[in-house]
Amino acid sequence: MQDRGGYGQFCPVAMASEVLCSRWTTLIIRELLCGTTRFNDLRRGVPRMSPALLSKRLKELERAGVIRTLPGQSGVMEYRLTEAGEDLRAIILGIGFWGQRWVESRLTLKNLDPSLLMWDMRRNLNPEPLPPKRCTIQFQYPEVPPSRQNWWLVVDSGNVDLCGFDPGYEIDLLVTGSLRSMTAVWMGLSVVRKEVEAGRLELIGDPKIARAMQQWLGLSTFAPEPRRVQ
Repeated sequence: MQDRGGYGQFCPVAMASEVLCSRWTTLIIRELLCGTTRFNDLRRGVPRMSPALLSKRLKELERAGVIRTLPGQSGVMEYRLTEAGEDLRAIILGIGFWGQRWVESRLTLKNLDPSLLMWDMRRNLNPEPLPPKRCTIQFQYPEVPPSRQNWWLVVDSGNVDLCGFDPGYEIDLLVTGSLRSMTAVWMGLSVVRKEVEAGRLELIGDPKIARAMQQWLGLSTFAPEPRRVQ
C-alpha cells in the first residue's frame, strides 16, 4: 500500500496511517463492519467510488491482513474482516462519533446522495413497528434528477429490500420531500414530526405506518450522539 509513498517513521500511528489513510479505505472498512460482504453491495455503500479503485483498495486491505476473500454459498466471492479488521471497529465508530459531535451540520448536509441514504436506511430499518404483512414504502425526492428520484423499501417477514425501480406492489406509504430533510432526520439532526410540520416532508398512506415512521426508520448509528459543535 505504498502508492503515495510511506511516511518513513517507525511510530505506530504512521504505520497504521499507511494502511488506513488512503482515500476511501475507512469507508470500505465501515461497510464491512456493517456486514456487507459482496463487491456489488460494497459499491452501493460507496456509490461515488469507481469499481476499479474499489477492487484496488480491497486488494491492498487483503495484503495488509485486514480482510480475506472466501467463496460464498452461491459461489460469489465474499470479503470478510480478519481479526485485525474487526479490531478496527472501535476506531471507525470513534471517527464517526467524532464527526457527529464536532463537524458542523451545514457541512454534513452538503454531501447529499439519495442512493447512499436509502442503502443506509435499508440496513438500519426496524421492521417491528410495521404491520405483520408485506409493507412497501416509496420515497420520492423531487429535486434530484428523475433517474434518482424514486426509491422503494419492501419489508417482508423481517427482511428489507431496496429497489430503485417500481417493484409492482401496492404502496402502503409514500414519503415525498426534500433529500436534505430526509438526510437530516436520518442523521439525528431533525425529527420526522418537525419536517412534516414545516412542510418539508409529506406522508401519504397508512396513518399507522406514518405515525410510527420515527421508530421504524432506525436512523444512523451515530444519530444518538449529542452534537458539540462550537
